[in-house]
Amino acid sequence: MKAIVCTKYGSPEVLQLQKLQKPVPRNNEVLIKVRATTVSSGDCRIRSFQSPLLYWIPMRIALGLRKPRKPILGTELSGEVIAVGSDVQRFQVGDQIFAFTGMGLGAHAEYICLPEDGLLATKPTNATFEEAASVLFGGTAALYFLRKAKIQRGQKVLIFGASGSVGTSGVQLAKYFGAEVIGVCSTANVEMVKALGADHIVDYTKEDFTKSQERYDVIFDAVGKSEKVACKKVMKAKGTYVTVEGSGMARVRLEDVLTLKQLIESGQFKAVIDRCYSLEQMREAHTYVEKGHKKGNVVITVK
Repeated sequence: MKAIVCTKYGSPEVLQLQKLQKPVPRNNEVLIKVRATTVSSGDCRIRSFQSPLLYWIPMRIALGLRKPRKPILGTELSGEVIAVGSDVQRFQVGDQIFAFTGMGLGAHAEYICLPEDGLLATKPTNATFEEAASVLFGGTAALYFLRKAKIQRGQKVLIFGASGSVGTSGVQLAKYFGAEVIGVCSTANVEMVKALGADHIVDYTKEDFTKSQERYDVIFDAVGKSEKVACKKVMKAKGTYVTVEGSGMARVRLEDVLTLKQLIESGQFKAVIDRCYSLEQMREAHTYVEKGHKKGNVVITVK
């Protein structure tokens, strides 16, 4: 099979298209033919080893000292089940699924084996493979942090970085939870964030939300670029600040995957795709994502 292998830490040039042996499912695993995956900010951080100094040593130990211990990156995918292990009961050959591999990685390949009790489910019936592949990284992270903030109906929730993968998911999920949503983004993304359900927009190229007279119940930094001290100035007395920075991978449950599936099928959540690349264009995809200006998600189609 073809796979993109991260040969060492560094620029996108360290990514190589290689031919590897197709995996064989164990008794409790399904073999999936990958149809689509994504390049997330997390993939870029692992590849380039961008880690705050405080976490440098533990992250090197966790990921690998000189190169990634798991050289095939990618945390989310969609595809078709083409073989099942002898003990598998949840899935059968022909099922169309979407899955989140988390720190297990491995999605940037033509095939992958996953345990049937992992974070996978039949894909939403109204989603394409590209759409299904692009909702779990941002969606599960947004669910985790909004729940961590104990979001409540009627609260005023500000989402900083509302146009990225986690941010676009956060806007939609905060609306689903019944909050009044304020999205912070650039001028170019104002209309998109409004269309996702934001009640108000702060264009950070024109104003600084930390200097406004507004007060928020929850401030969710979906890109890890805000300053907590500055944010506290515009938080209510019992307000909550949460950020993706330094938090590692959000803890994800199968229930989160099923929740997102249900919301997609009911029309309350949708994938936001900026652009698509082929597996062979992985370096270009990493280069684009690393610039930090993507709108929602960057999808990799696997043919």
